Amino acid sequence: MQVSVNGVSLWVESRGEGSPVVLLHGLGSSGMDYEHVAPGLARKRRVIVPDVRGHGRSDKPPGPYSVSMFAADLEAALDHMGVKAAHVAGLSMGGMIAFQMAVDRPDLVRSLTIINSGPALVPRGFQQRYALWLRLFILRWMGPKAWAKVLASRLFPKPEQETQRRQVIERFGSNPKGPYLAATKALIGWSVLDRVKEIACPVLVLGSDRDYSPTEVKRAYVALLRDARLVEIRDSGHAAPSDQPGQVLAAMESFLDEVEGAPAPARQ
Repeated sequence: MQVSVNGVSLWVESRGEGSPVVLLHGLGSSGMDYEHVAPGLARKRRVIVPDVRGHGRSDKPPGPYSVSMFAADLEAALDHMGVKAAHVAGLSMGGMIAFQMAVDRPDLVRSLTIINSGPALVPRGFQQRYALWLRLFILRWMGPKAWAKVLASRLFPKPEQETQRRQVIERFGSNPKGPYLAATKALIGWSVLDRVKEIACPVLVLGSDRDYSPTEVKRAYVALLRDARLVEIRDSGHAAPSDQPGQVLAAMESFLDEVEGAPAPARQ
């Protein structure tokens, strides 16, 4: 369905019944990131899968965008849908938006599941700066399809993952260049690292063993959170819900069952 908020129309899918779980996709992607995870979660819960502004079937106005803008859109959409509090999960960019929501609207976020993401994207050192510069250069001068070809081989490097590589090229390559660039720029330099100690809800961090950032980076910010744990997804790259959906689903269901069985923490 389409939900109109903040001057844009967002595409939001909702299935199942029970406690709401919001699944936020990665940069340049859509709710299809969770096509192999959402059906399992929907057996016991209401699963809400939006396409962020500039992505998928949602409106794609010209930038600039910001992580705060993405979060505000989704908060307004949930308010519009009558959702009082939800478990919020996010992959990559979606994890950043989830962190932003948790610090801006703690009343709305019952728990967080962060998948191969973190509370900041501030490049440090030559290698990180170069990687981000290269992405922007390819997007600007060669277009989304060229970047999609690079991304496909990084996300799914195994010979048997050819079908998934073709899907990446088709899905990411079809993005309009302007909104894709605007969304990419929105992430660079973003941080709520100085506010993560405010987050009182339980946090599950899922880190793939072959993710772009090492497990040590995730472990460092997990230590700053009040109630957080880190679970490794084995034999997995950055797109864990696609290459290891079974492990992601099992970890999330166990975590959500535990959260729902415990008394809610006092809000401060």
